[in-house]
Amino acid sequence: MDLERRRLFGGGLSMGALTLLTGCDISDHDSVQKALAMVSRFNDRVQAALFSAHKLAPTFSEAEAVKDFRYNAWYGQDKSPKLSPSEYRLTLAGMVADKTPWTVEKLYTLPQTTQITRHVCVEGWSMIGKWSGTPLSSFLQRTGADLTAKYVGFECADGYYEGIDMPTALHPQTLMAFKLSDETLPTRHGYPFKMRIPTKLGFKNPKFVTTIYVTNQQPKGFWTDRGYNWFSGI
Repeated sequence: MDLERRRLFGGGLSMGALTLLTGCDISDHDSVQKALAMVSRFNDRVQAALFSAHKLAPTFSEAEAVKDFRYNAWYGQDKSPKLSPSEYRLTLAGMVADKTPWTVEKLYTLPQTTQITRHVCVEGWSMIGKWSGTPLSSFLQRTGADLTAKYVGFECADGYYEGIDMPTALHPQTLMAFKLSDETLPTRHGYPFKMRIPTKLGFKNPKFVTTIYVTNQQPKGFWTDRGYNWFSGI
């Protein structure tokens, strides 16, 4: 689905809900846009209140995991960034004690765990995959991140940007995913790693991550800036 269709789909969900709630005609008037933003912020607060570090996303058997995981982005596969393992560096910023950049080789020596979880896309499809990587919580602790901060943000090689709240960052299923189906993460899926956050909708799982930062200011999100809810999960 291209950029305009994504915008229409995301906007349609919000506008449909607002129409049911208020019975008003949808338009581009400032008053309507303010109302939409208010509903979105309310949704974020409700979802955040429902979130629990002890509530896990469903897991599945290995037999249920697909081998050819679906590609998804606003651009074609041929435009996926091809990051060099020798030149790549993961930058750390914000409220992190040790900001030493990480190479691919160093990242891949981190202890890893595996999960088989369902990726749920806002476009209406889902897919079960087998992901292996390092829990983000372990990485944040290792680098001396301030775990009392409110948010963790991500910047990516393809221009994408996203952020999550700290409780989600510390959730045991939130992974820096280095492998898919026991193989090094393919370029089209975000090499050298993507965030795998099964408690969130798919667009909250950024690929080609080049920067992780810790902050008390809510990070912007690529699709949030285009009308999607920021929290987008439970």
